[in-house]
Amino acid sequence: MKRFFSAYFLTALGSMLVFASCMKNDNNTPQVPVAGIMAFNLAPDKAVTFALNGNAITNAPLQFNNYTGSYLGAYVGNRTISAYDGYSNMLLASKEATFEEDKYYSAFAVGYDGSYRNVVVPDNYDTLSGSNGKAYVRFINGVADSVTASAVKVTNGGTEVVDTTVSLGGISDFVAVEPGDVTVSINGGTDINASRTFAVEQRKVYTILLIGAPGVSDEAKKVQVRYVEMGTLSEEDAGGDSVSVTRSASIK
Repeated sequence: MKRFFSAYFLTALGSMLVFASCMKNDNNTPQVPVAGIMAFNLAPDKAVTFALNGNAITNAPLQFNNYTGSYLGAYVGNRTISAYDGYSNMLLASKEATFEEDKYYSAFAVGYDGSYRNVVVPDNYDTLSGSNGKAYVRFINGVADSVTASAVKVTNGGTEVVDTTVSLGGISDFVAVEPGDVTVSINGGTDINASRTFAVEQRKVYTILLIGAPGVSDEAKKVQVRYVEMGTLSEEDAGGDSVSVTRSASIK
């Protein structure tokens, strides 16, 4: 399996590795098996610190609509992903997941006003093709409404590629779309209504973030559509085994 990573160490509590290169080194030192995790704070009223098995993986609390900016390393096996209030250290939510070597995962803290959860999903780049000229998109419903199931639509080149109903924390699989404009909308009554059009590029992989709190007056926390570029698939590998991961890209 061919992968392209950056190699350096994260010193938070001395136990986490930033996702290290899987290529052989000059002295053939055995590589520590690792997976990669990217964490997002989609909780409008909290700054969040993420931890794996109690060890912080973020150097500072992530404000709403922020993320780690890259994949961080996690030892393989069963792990508990926890989200803490970044200032009081109160536990907000936790989720158990099993990490496999050389696999990627995303963790999302969602919720509002005392009710929170963690959503953890594999980023299955190895199931995507980089040679078909397509882009790939998925979405997560992070709109802080635990009652309403919202309608989500994704249109690409005049063709509807997603038309579904999803509740808070629901996340879709990656869907292949043509390069060009993608329009995403979410509707769930008078307080959940947002849409956005943005351009996608071939071989690139995107996560669409449907976020915000219904009915709030703060423009930065209202219901909105954002997105992040996760990485670029190799055009030489139809199986998707090679992906160049985007680092430190902002949520747009």
